[in-house]
Amino acid sequence: MPGWEVIDKKESNALQKLFKEGGVLFAHGFNKFRKKYHVREFEKLSARKFNMKFAQAVSSGTAAIKIALLSLGVKRGDEVITQAFNFIATIEAILDIGAKPIIVDVDKTLNMCPKSLKRSITKKTKAIIPVHMLGVPAKMGAIMKIAKDKKIKVIEDNCEAMGAKLGKKYLCAIGEIGVVSFDFSKSITCGEGGMIYTNNKKLFKFVREYHDHGHENNIKLPRGMDTRTIYGFNYRITEMQAVVGKVQLSKLDKIINLQKKRYKELNNVLKKKYELREIPKNSKITFDTFIFFIKNKNIRNKVIKLLNRKKFGTKNLPDAIKWHCSAFWDHALDSKEVKKSIPTKNLLNTAIAIPISLKRSIKEYRNLSNQISKIA
Repeated sequence: MPGWEVIDKKESNALQKLFKEGGVLFAHGFNKFRKKYHVREFEKLSARKFNMKFAQAVSSGTAAIKIALLSLGVKRGDEVITQAFNFIATIEAILDIGAKPIIVDVDKTLNMCPKSLKRSITKKTKAIIPVHMLGVPAKMGAIMKIAKDKKIKVIEDNCEAMGAKLGKKYLCAIGEIGVVSFDFSKSITCGEGGMIYTNNKKLFKFVREYHDHGHENNIKLPRGMDTRTIYGFNYRITEMQAVVGKVQLSKLDKIINLQKKRYKELNNVLKKKYELREIPKNSKITFDTFIFFIKNKNIRNKVIKLLNRKKFGTKNLPDAIKWHCSAFWDHALDSKEVKKSIPTKNLLNTAIAIPISLKRSIKEYRNLSNQISKIA
């Protein structure tokens, strides 16, 4: 939730400073009129933050997924496996390059079920995209073992869990390549934008060139005479987004810590009365959303009414389930994949997701947890 909630004078001052430095809004060239290359600095800071060798800023998380797929050689007719609880952007990126999305179930982590993944691999499977939904890592140990055994590459869609870890590794550092989003609802935001992370120099070379019309950015030549070996597209971000992104990145640890305090108020009480979302072992989550299950429809409806009455609302479950479950995407998927999504839909229909908002106090979450507990 809270990237936009913590925007203050620091972001405003950074933007004003950009204009005082010369007001160059483009990430390349115009050397005489600028003091810094903010997009390049944002990439370096981001790579360093998550212990990655390379980071490439792009125009959105959706663009990041598409470019990541292309970097791995996924082409028309190939199959790409992803999960039924997701945002439709992942499916759109797969479709946009002519590949076929293959849907697998989620388990009680609400992320990719490794058993369902293993059953779904075919000779046409070119890539696997586990999605770390709403602040919690997927079971990457099991997923990576399956992928390695089958010699299939893994893209981590980490658009909804920036800052989360499995063991000592940040998410995005476990698969071959990973992506995040900076849209306005994400943990940190610059309005729109995304980042691609990899430790593979060859993959980084491709994404760096492809996102910028194929430019190699040859340091020996001016941009207008630049060399190229591939064609690309325009998925660049602006210097304005980068200066905001740098400030937001510096706030990420504080955001996660403040979310944790509110999350714990819900967890400490509701774990005694309800089944909670499974958290994989050795995980450090972002405490972005508190999710629990209620099979009794009457009790579930009462809890949802309480959340709406108190103006907490829900996050994706149930308020935006049609945009986050592939059982509803018959406009994009064939009937077989839609049908395969039904078990996940049934599971999600027992879940409630409470957004963790820094606009609400710790005391408000404490009171809310007690009120929800009484309904049970």
